[in-house]
Amino acid sequence: MPLIECTLIKGYDSEVRQRLAERVTDAACSSIGAAADFVTVTIKEVDADNYMRGRTKRVPAPAPRQPEDTVRAFLAAMERRDLDAAKGFLADGFAMTFPGGNRFTELAELVTWSQGRYQSVTKTFEGFDCAFHGTSATVFCFGTLSGIWPDGTAFEGIRFIDRFELEGEAITSQMVWNALAGARQE
Repeated sequence: MPLIECTLIKGYDSEVRQRLAERVTDAACSSIGAAADFVTVTIKEVDADNYMRGRTKRVPAPAPRQPEDTVRAFLAAMERRDLDAAKGFLADGFAMTFPGGNRFTELAELVTWSQGRYQSVTKTFEGFDCAFHGTSATVFCFGTLSGIWPDGTAFEGIRFIDRFELEGEAITSQMVWNALAGARQE
């Protein structure tokens, strides 16, 4: 039954502290096989006046945007076709791979390629899964696609999975799997 104590400088909000406790719990469960109900995490806060590192008083750094939130915002910008906003979420060297091995490094390339596949597409999310490794994260999102085919007819309920890799708050890659091609042939 692990008891894990974390010490933070005062200033992080309740949501950040809860997220920290949940992730520390998950790390304990996956590392030592403990059931979550048996992992106790406490967070102790100290005043900034009582905290020093490297002979320098410190203040809490702002909590980063969470990878799932970055992915949601990027996909929302892409759905609106706001390519300038979407580019703001991407790292230098970003690449995306779509079904059939179609690889793009520029969002405009994707938009041009997709024009022959559909007029519009919307994602309905069923879930997000995040995995962390230091400052890197992998985010899987999954759900269904709906939209309009090039001939103007509607489609819906087409399964998709996207896999994103992030470094810090920037998306470095996206891999897409979906059943659009099969649905068009039916």
